[in-house]
Amino acid sequence: MSRLLIIDDDVASCRTLQLHFRTQGHEVQLAHNLEDGLEAAQALAPDVIILDIRMPRRSGLEGLPDFKRDFPSTPVIMITAFHDMDTTVQAMKRGADDYIDKPIDINELDAAVAKSLARSKTIGDEISVSEQTPAKSGANIMVGRSRAMKEVFKTIGLVAPKLATVLITGESGTGKELIARAIHQAGLNPSGSFVAVNCAALVDTLLESDLFGHERGSFTGAVNRQVGKFAIARDGTIFLDEISELSQVIQAKLLRVLQEREFMTLGGSKVEATNARVIAATNLDLTKQVEAGAFREDLFYRLQVVTIHVPPLRERMDDLDDLVPTLLARINREMHRSISRVAADVMDAFHAYAWPGNVRELENVLMKAAALCPGDTITHDLLPDNIAGIEGAHSAKRDQRPVSELSLDDVQRDHVARVLAATNWHRGRSCEILGISRPRLRRLINQFGLMPEDNSPDDRDSIENANEAE
Repeated sequence: MSRLLIIDDDVASCRTLQLHFRTQGHEVQLAHNLEDGLEAAQALAPDVIILDIRMPRRSGLEGLPDFKRDFPSTPVIMITAFHDMDTTVQAMKRGADDYIDKPIDINELDAAVAKSLARSKTIGDEISVSEQTPAKSGANIMVGRSRAMKEVFKTIGLVAPKLATVLITGESGTGKELIARAIHQAGLNPSGSFVAVNCAALVDTLLESDLFGHERGSFTGAVNRQVGKFAIARDGTIFLDEISELSQVIQAKLLRVLQEREFMTLGGSKVEATNARVIAATNLDLTKQVEAGAFREDLFYRLQVVTIHVPPLRERMDDLDDLVPTLLARINREMHRSISRVAADVMDAFHAYAWPGNVRELENVLMKAAALCPGDTITHDLLPDNIAGIEGAHSAKRDQRPVSELSLDDVQRDHVARVLAATNWHRGRSCEILGISRPRLRRLINQFGLMPEDNSPDDRDSIENANEAE
């Protein structure tokens, strides 16, 4: 039997609700103003509080912070006869778990109470974030107890003190840039610059200028001299992400930098030296790229002096119990939240999911859950349907083979299709979620033969516009 506290100055409404919930087996106590409600809550320790917003003296909206302070784990459902956006927004900002309009739809209220009770039952059966989060939970911290990640950590320790070029491989979202930053921080000059460059984000002329700089007047629009990323990196580290996207022209110029440790700005006549350490990353198999003639073999060997492969999350599920609290600690800081617990059934759902988007997808799920979480506990109802185990019509059409039988292309195709569907085929938002450029997204769409279910134009851009963007 659950304990409900109803606080409303409408006596008749309170009595009606009391009778209704008692017939369902709940213990129900009533109060008709905020002060009596706070006293009743102290005596009853309710499982759910139903609180009216507009009452004499102090309103429910004004008293809501008091209830959340004294009973942080107790869900509060706000009810009101005033249907305005500002009141709703204020109630949710102050910690309300749900919001019901008057006249009350009893089915809607029943559903809200059932949802709140289900959430309450998870309290006490969860994983604590604060106890498991490392003391130094900075933006670049990496965690992992799996054997695969321990090998990655060992390699970082061995290669960091040396200036050898490093190639980091792994699927999108596995944390390749974090590996690069860890190498830099553990290296000989951690106070030096760490400069990251997305090689797929710019066309050749702009990328060459971005990497090596340009002189004034070297091309149309070059009204000032620009220092390149290699010069900015100086004695630090330059991280070249999506290295496989480089054109043959830029590959040749990068090869010279690696061989001779020198470069020349666009339009310049003076050779400049660089001591920057080069770390490259790719989510493709560069061996196959070399065989296909898309990547220079000599550059490939120069890059892979030391290779670190970052395993996908589905191959290191043991790390979830460390990753979740670490990511939430960062999300708490960035979003000014205080999420301290994750329900056990949430972790069960995480362990059952294949994570095609890897750690980046996990972070996005946690960030959305934290943004919508009314209390301090991530509960199962805050998860997206595909992770919570509620498969929609589109999901049911997917390949249901075990993960162990899926190829990398299968997983990548499924994730790209799911992101496109979630954004209603908006290319810009899809690129942000996937962490790739528009040209790369277009290639993936063509490669996998993806198409909106209604065959409507995606992002309201034509293919011709997409080609022009490249």
